[in-house]
Amino acid sequence: MEILAYEGQFEGEAAVWLKAGRYEAAVLPETGGNLIAFRDTKNGFRFLREPGEDGIETFKQSPGVYGIPVLFPPNRYEDGKFPWNGQVYQLPVNEAATGNHLHGFLHTVAWQVEEFGSGKHESYVTVTIKVDENHPSYKYYPFEYTVKLRYGLSEAGLSQQVLIHNDGKADMPCLLAFHTAVNAPFAPESSASDYRVKITIGKRWELNERMLPTGNYQPLGPEEVKLREEGVNPFFAPLDNHYTAVPQNGRNRMELTDTKLGVTLVYDAGTSYKQWMVWNNGATEGFFCPEPQINLVNAPNMDLPGDEIGLFSLKPGEFWEETARFYVKGL
Repeated sequence: MEILAYEGQFEGEAAVWLKAGRYEAAVLPETGGNLIAFRDTKNGFRFLREPGEDGIETFKQSPGVYGIPVLFPPNRYEDGKFPWNGQVYQLPVNEAATGNHLHGFLHTVAWQVEEFGSGKHESYVTVTIKVDENHPSYKYYPFEYTVKLRYGLSEAGLSQQVLIHNDGKADMPCLLAFHTAVNAPFAPESSASDYRVKITIGKRWELNERMLPTGNYQPLGPEEVKLREEGVNPFFAPLDNHYTAVPQNGRNRMELTDTKLGVTLVYDAGTSYKQWMVWNNGATEGFFCPEPQINLVNAPNMDLPGDEIGLFSLKPGEFWEETARFYVKGL
């Protein structure tokens, strides 16, 4: 089995490519450390939404809806306000429709390639970003930290390890999500109607007209119960919904099955993510985003227990890390 890692191009952008047997993947360090492609070249499967016909410039304008973007801090904050330890930090209001801050700072900026290589069983790449007082985002979010992402590719699929370290002298909030954009269909001979998705959701948070949680729950509809249980078509209705994550059989995951081929893509996100966002671009067939998220949307502005809403801190020198894996069943 051919296993290698090398620097190359992805539609004209600097990329690190990984190959392992039938799988290949590409990371774009200069645009958010985004893992922009994960493919099965033997079967022609493309599991993640790539710029493709949209072009790389369209991707750069909306990097949150391709590949695996890193959201830090993730999702929406009311009026851009971020209260923390007696201070209120002002994030830029970058979503005019809601008057909120959206998706943080890391998915649009350049990361550094720390290392890449290959061994007997796996190819890998590690990219990092270090934020201190010299980073443009520090004036809004004045914490010093390092985020490190390692992707590995093997015959077992794609592994992801994310690590956050508090480099500063004060407690910092540890809020993170991945706006993972999954293709449906991922097989060229299949259609969106062939697909069923299952996600380990629990309760649905009620969102107000600004897409912010009220603190209350809403009952799941019949199709959402199927989403949690036996699976449902990803485009059964427009989805921009926020759910608690409730592991099943010890795992917190999304499973996307091509019923025509009998193949399932498993996205095992890890149990540190206590929430899911599920977004399907207005039920537009082609891709959807199962987004594992540490924290409730707008968590610092919510009067709810920190452990319930995933609002926690890293003390100076502390680490947080989690692993995830994409793999395929049925081949």
